[in-house]
Amino acid sequence: MLATLAQLTNTAFAYVSSGIGAGLVTIGAGIGIGRIAASAMDGIARQPEAAGKIQTAMIISAALIEGIALLCSVICLLLNLKA
Repeated sequence: MLATLAQLTNTAFAYVSSGIGAGLVTIGAGIGIGRIAASAMDGIARQPEAAGKIQTAMIISAALIEGIALLCSVICLLLNLKA
């Protein structure tokens, strides 16, 4: 009985922690992309002639942030499935 209760507790903690981890990843990616967009708009407002270069750098940075967020979400899902 105790071993079963311990296993259920560990499984419950695994589910909760993977959910919290996925939520933190999503929040972090949202904040990162928001900061990139705000900085890009500020840069374009200050130097409109450099809009193309700023936009290209912004898109590349946003793609890298989304890639890391996807990787971390997959890790949380794998940890959830392993428990």
